[in-house]
Amino acid sequence: MINFNIPPFTGKEMDYIRQCVEAQKICGDGSFTHKCNQWIEERTGTAKCLLTTSCTHATEMTALLADIKEGDEVIMPSYTFVSTADAFVLRGAKVVFVDIRPDTMNIDEKLIEAAVTENTKAIVPVHYAGVACEMDAIMSIAEKHHLFVIEDAAQGMMASYKGQALGSIGDFGCYSFHETKNYSMGEGGALLIRDKKYIEDAEIYREKGTDRSKYYRGQIDKYTWVNYGSSYLPSDMNAAYLYAQLEMAEEINDARLKIWNTYYEGLKGLEEQGKIDLPVVPKDCIHNAHMFYIKARDLEERTKLIDYLKQHSVHAVFHYIPLHSAPAGKEYGRFVGEDVYTTKESERLLRLPLYYGMRTQDAERVIELINNFYR
Repeated sequence: MINFNIPPFTGKEMDYIRQCVEAQKICGDGSFTHKCNQWIEERTGTAKCLLTTSCTHATEMTALLADIKEGDEVIMPSYTFVSTADAFVLRGAKVVFVDIRPDTMNIDEKLIEAAVTENTKAIVPVHYAGVACEMDAIMSIAEKHHLFVIEDAAQGMMASYKGQALGSIGDFGCYSFHETKNYSMGEGGALLIRDKKYIEDAEIYREKGTDRSKYYRGQIDKYTWVNYGSSYLPSDMNAAYLYAQLEMAEEINDARLKIWNTYYEGLKGLEEQGKIDLPVVPKDCIHNAHMFYIKARDLEERTKLIDYLKQHSVHAVFHYIPLHSAPAGKEYGRFVGEDVYTTKESERLLRLPLYYGMRTQDAERVIELINNFYR
């Protein structure tokens, strides 16, 4: 069986978790959490990184920092995971969906401005598959209309746009370290903050509404409840698991790119024959091989291909059901403009197995099967 995903593991994870236990500091904000935060800050150039319990919670924190309230509107693509919308719906906001580009599956930057109203508070670009949205255009719209830009970079660790790390371009960025991501702590995420003026509030929201972070730094002699908040701190054991992979981030990235390129070279003949479409990476983007997908002709063909691969012990998957077509999406959001590509392209897309440690011969087997299917 060729699995769709196997969580990354380098071999140092258990040693680092043991160090955590032996140090008798396994709760949040221990030494490994600080190491992870520092690594991401240095790698991305962001003013502050705060490890969180999930990318969902990192996004919820951005909704607090942007002071999203009932009646506000937040613009995003419908082709994304539910967490992108949930974080703002929880604050009472209306989610405004716009169509995607068929080449990158990212939000169509040319359609955003038409969706802006007097109630719009933020734009949430989603960097699908670790390929950047057109951030120059998005930042320009945000500046013109005085909007926050909150990057959903759940899939974007180690990817960049015009030399800038994804997640560090907008006001806030969010990473995921779920077991399906390039770097994992099981469940986990990170909040990236561009402007230092938001750091203190972020620490308070993350520490259950207290100023405990200032207390631990020796800035105050006791801490207390100063605002609303929640518990967004991951266990330091989770951070220890993650740090073992951050130390090998380049090696993991290179290994994934090797598999990605193997797929691309092995399947481009089918694209040239007009039978499938392959991923598009614009020239200003450096991607991170988070996923490799192909697009079949339509939903019926994709379903047959999934079944064919399954019969030959290959696990391939699809996602997402567009949010605007879901019951909650209809209740909490609205689609502006025409759905030209979101539904159509989502029904064509098929994700192939790709993970750190995947053997080249396994990728070649998947390629062989797909070529056989189309013959």
